[in-house]
Amino acid sequence: MKAIRVKEFGGPEVLKLENIPELKPGAGQVAVRMRAIGVNPVDTYIRSGVYPRKPSLPYTPGTDGAGVIDSVGKDVTQFKSGDRVYLAGSLSGSYAEESLCEARFVFPLPENVSFAQGAAMHVPYATAFRALFHRAQARGGETVLIHGASGGVGSAAVQLARAAGLRVIGTVGSDRGRKLVADEGAHQVLDHKAANHFEEALAATGGRGYDVILEMLANVNLGRDLGILAPRGRVVVIGNRGNAEINARDIMTRDGSILAMSLWNASAEDLVSIHLALVAGLENKTLRPVIGQEIPLAEASRAHVAVMESGAYGKIVLIP
Repeated sequence: MKAIRVKEFGGPEVLKLENIPELKPGAGQVAVRMRAIGVNPVDTYIRSGVYPRKPSLPYTPGTDGAGVIDSVGKDVTQFKSGDRVYLAGSLSGSYAEESLCEARFVFPLPENVSFAQGAAMHVPYATAFRALFHRAQARGGETVLIHGASGGVGSAAVQLARAAGLRVIGTVGSDRGRKLVADEGAHQVLDHKAANHFEEALAATGGRGYDVILEMLANVNLGRDLGILAPRGRVVVIGNRGNAEINARDIMTRDGSILAMSLWNASAEDLVSIHLALVAGLENKTLRPVIGQEIPLAEASRAHVAVMESGAYGKIVLIP
């Protein structure tokens, strides 16, 4: 079968399509024939060698994807060949025609959901869910500011927050993104390229501030986030690309909190719980993953460039 292989850490050009042996599931495992593969910013950090979590070389990137069960290993009874599923992790890497997975981290894909949408579920939606409800403990009636609301994690957070009864303000960097976030239910959408958008964000709360802020680029925004928190407000850091400078007094005067998260820190039990909730959201159409681009698997390097560009819009997926 064909798979993307990385033999040395570096730029997008190190992603090479190669032939590798077919996969055979062991006990408690399944092999999934991939129909769509999710691309995430973290994939680029790992590929470049700067991420703390480094795989052994050579490796096949990716943890997200959707497809059909090809074969099952011993003791797997919840799936059979041909079942539509999405992945919440991969043992062999998902940038391939087939992926080997632990059966407990594979979830049914409802018939009303495309394979591309299934490939958008794991990292974006599980990250948004964990940030909102496990880390920030957001509750109905609170107000949340979602930076980068038109991206994969951001648009997932908009849908999840609206479904939970929060008031949602999102920031975007393009007219296309503004329409997307408005269509997904945000109560107000702001242009994060505008110099005064933090002042506009505070004004949108009547000067009270935000109970929850989801921060995708802490090195740029964290210091200013603290100035628009409500009393006992929480900032959850989801993304960061450098050092951040803050004035701690902004947290002290509000009894505020800076929280942080990585999806890799979630326990197995938490991941299963999160995804069972997400499957229910897919089934009742509360959750509607937005696909921005579909790119052939052989052009994975182009996808790694695209996922890091500004003006994020939905999820980028690879098609084997």
